[in-house]
Amino acid sequence: MSAVHYESYTDARAHLKDLLDAAERGKVATVRRDSARAAVVDVGRLLPFLISVVPSRASVVAEDDGWSVFMPGVPVAADGATFDEAITEMIDALREYADDWQNRLLDTPNHREHWGLVQLIALSDEDQLREWLVGQVQ
Repeated sequence: MSAVHYESYTDARAHLKDLLDAAERGKVATVRRDSARAAVVDVGRLLPFLISVVPSRASVVAEDDGWSVFMPGVPVAADGATFDEAITEMIDALREYADDWQNRLLDTPNHREHWGLVQLIALSDEDQLREWLVGQVQ
C-alpha cells in the first residue's frame, strides 16, 4: 500500500478504515478539505517523534522551602515541598497551559510556536510527561 490521499472529507469518511490503517502503519495519510490538507498520524509514532524534537528544557531549582520548576520561554512554573511534588505540580500546570492554548492561545503570536509542546502534553500520559520533564525518556 502506498501513501493514502483523499481529496474530500466525504471520500475519507467512506475509506476511514484504509486511512487509519495507513496511519497506523506509518504511511503518509492525508485528507483535503477545501484548501486545507490534514495529515492523519498514529499517536504511537507521533509521540516519540515529538519527544525527540521538543526538549523540555525544564529547570529544577532547590530552594530553602522546597523545589521550583520552570521552562524558559514557556509561561509555566510550579513549586513543591519535594522534587516529586514539584514535578507533579508542573505536569498539572502543563496540562492547564495546553487547555488554555487549545481554547484561546493558539492564534496568539507569542504562543503559536508552542504547537508541538501542546501536542506532546495532550498525547502523553502522566508517566510519559514525568520522564520527558526529568530527562529520562528512552
